Amino acid sequence: MSQPTATTPPAGRYEPLPDARRTTRRRVWIAVGVVVALGLLAFVTRGVLANPVHWQDYGYKVVDDGHVTVTFDVTKPRSSTVRCTVQALSESFAQVGVRTVTVGPAHTSTVRMTVDVQTAETAVSGLVKTCAKVG
Repeated sequence: MSQPTATTPPAGRYEPLPDARRTTRRRVWIAVGVVVALGLLAFVTRGVLANPVHWQDYGYKVVDDGHVTVTFDVTKPRSSTVRCTVQALSESFAQVGVRTVTVGPAHTSTVRMTVDVQTAETAVSGLVKTCAKVG
């Protein structure tokens, strides 16, 4: 065995640390990422299953200064009844008219509705604010 010299350290004394710490940290971060992703997926899935009602605005027509019609589709379980809030908005996005409509059981899961909304002043748009199952 050779004697260490002043310019070379003893063998094995100053080698880099093994990659065990780095590998452990990487595994911990991967595990944390998987847990967060699963939690987010559960949260989104719960929200979708909790309210199986979806709506899509189809169009609106400003009939006159005090009246707008709104057409929209509601997708829901066929045997369910839902209540939708339809609103008319002014140029400044203020609500100038609102109407609540009930969509009862139907033969199809998607129902197209056209409703009249009376307004307090001229509306520039009409849309569905929300729909939710009744009971």
